[in-house]
Amino acid sequence: MTIASRVPVTIITGFLGAGKTTLLRNLLQRAAGHRIAVVVNEFGSLGIDGEILRGCGVEGCKEDDIVELTNGCLCCTVADDFLPIMEALLDRADPPEHVVIETSGLALPKPLLKAFGWPTVRNRMTVDGVITVVDAPAVAAGRFADDPEAIAQQRAADPSLDHDNPLAEVFEDQINAADLVVLNKTDLLDADALTRVEDEIRHTAPRPVQIVRATEGKVDPAILLGIGAAAEADLAARPSHHDAEDGEHEHDDFESFVVRVPEQHSVEQFLTLLQDTARRYDVLRMKGFAAVAGKAMRLAVQGVGVRFRHEFDRPLSANEKREGRIVVIGQKGLDAASIAKALGGTLVTA
Repeated sequence: MTIASRVPVTIITGFLGAGKTTLLRNLLQRAAGHRIAVVVNEFGSLGIDGEILRGCGVEGCKEDDIVELTNGCLCCTVADDFLPIMEALLDRADPPEHVVIETSGLALPKPLLKAFGWPTVRNRMTVDGVITVVDAPAVAAGRFADDPEAIAQQRAADPSLDHDNPLAEVFEDQINAADLVVLNKTDLLDADALTRVEDEIRHTAPRPVQIVRATEGKVDPAILLGIGAAAEADLAARPSHHDAEDGEHEHDDFESFVVRVPEQHSVEQFLTLLQDTARRYDVLRMKGFAAVAGKAMRLAVQGVGVRFRHEFDRPLSANEKREGRIVVIGQKGLDAASIAKALGGTLVTA
């Protein structure tokens, strides 16, 4: 089977909160009737992104066209979870014309690329392109940058210390794998700041990479699909910090938990509470749903650091409890009990 006859696969990666799901939802809304299957993976036990996509109202987007994994990260589970799903999609009576994979914000793209060399899929699929979504304000704020002075002090105190910045490593691995970088949330920066961010990305990337500016993840599907990279055959040009680990990758540097929150008095008070909690405990990402007093619609919230966006996404059914759940993600050592208390909620343990 030639590359042209294989089912093309687009991998959408990017750090927590960069806007991957928004980009994907916009892509589906403009798919013009093409049969696109979506595989969504999340770091955390509550499937937020899959539910958002299933509720996007895209004509022709069937329930079984969106497959969700919430057991960690695709780069860690390709053999056990991902490959059987891809085989099942290919074996359907109406196989997709294109597959789009949205990785978790902590995923390393390269192990996933390697999976397309497995015998069961390598002659039936090809990776059309790796799209890395970047949160422009987060890069501008130095969220993924090393602090050279701090590193020097650490090494002076302990010369044997092997420097490890997990945020920087994941960000760099995602840039290294990219065929296209979507610089998202550009409306939040001025022209000079955007130029500096683009320069940083080009400096990080191991090879020339196209950068497309976007707001709210709005990019022409013609730019996202049909890249023709055959990325699975180009692994050497996509270096990873974890190349020496033979594909193994642990997320011991990060953790996630879910908080059940009661009905909120107002949208504004809840957003302020989320922002204050994120700031106080240095939370990387919060996302989820809540019920608001006097509102018949469910409130969906998405936060990156202290920046939050919200919308009422669907009506609450008569038999739904008027409560919400918030996924909290951060670096190892988060005080889960205190964060739950700060949000006025309780930890979900099962």
